[in-house]
Amino acid sequence: MKFDGLILDVDGTIWDTTGIVAKAWNAAFDEFFPEVVHVTAEILKGQFGKTMDVIADNLFGSLTLQQKKDLMNKCCEWEQKALWENKSDISYPGVIASLNRLVKKIPIFIVSNCQSGYIELVIEKNGISSLIKDFECFGNTGKPKNENIALIVKRNGLKKPVYVGDTQGDFDACKKAGVPFIWAAYGFGRPETDDYFAKINNFSEIETLL
Repeated sequence: MKFDGLILDVDGTIWDTTGIVAKAWNAAFDEFFPEVVHVTAEILKGQFGKTMDVIADNLFGSLTLQQKKDLMNKCCEWEQKALWENKSDISYPGVIASLNRLVKKIPIFIVSNCQSGYIELVIEKNGISSLIKDFECFGNTGKPKNENIALIVKRNGLKKPVYVGDTQGDFDACKKAGVPFIWAAYGFGRPETDDYFAKINNFSEIETLL
């Protein structure tokens, strides 16, 4: 096997929460800052993968810095409540089954630009707690994705990890971290160049790739 660690993005790679999150965020806007323009699932697909402070700047432009922070905290709170209450399977086809097979061959990790507590929610809702060896996120460290990838690599003594994500931001983070990037083409975005290790059109393709 070429790699000794499989590091995963979350939104646009493991699952698609954008419809649920848009509804929750819009409710939070209406409750706390009704002047903020509503978002849609498509708008969020263009924002997810960025750090929470950048998303707040992009979407809450009319608010002060403190108001943006306060509203983002409320959005995250309402979002997580909505996701915990969700009964539908919003994971991409084949992801969970593939992870259950892959874990027998390679350690699996998660690195995301999300808020604290979100990866724990993802793990619990998808029943993959026994599959994920370690994880890190922007909400825990305040660091960009490339530095959090580096933390996972160092913490787990990885020599040849690979990262699976779906956006230009994921691609850039991997370049900075010196980790090969697999583009999940079924997700929310695409790299601006084709200078990635591999492309998958559905998650199960990674089993053959690895």
